[in-house]
Amino acid sequence: MGASKTELHTNEQMELAALAKALAHPARIAILQEMLSKRTCQCGELVTSIGLAQPTVSQHLKELKQAGLIKGSIEGAKICYCIDEANWQKCKQLFNGLFDEFIPLQNSCC
Repeated sequence: MGASKTELHTNEQMELAALAKALAHPARIAILQEMLSKRTCQCGELVTSIGLAQPTVSQHLKELKQAGLIKGSIEGAKICYCIDEANWQKCKQLFNGLFDEFIPLQNSCC
């Protein structure tokens, strides 16, 4: 999206688009599902459970962290990642708000 066109969109639309972009890769979905099931993960654990190379997992973790969906804390020589609960709830609200806008029409065009 060009920088000159962003003023055409609300902050909520921009946030939702950034979150959707972060979620738009199956490896990131797998990482999030693994974190949700374990509540916390280290990169090495994700490499083992998901089956991707460590640099690939690290790149996906970076994208998820930049989107605010996860956070990390240093524990010795490793980083422990977990879901950022506040941002996770905000993401849920944004997507629910989008899906709640759907009103079924009796005479739809499709």
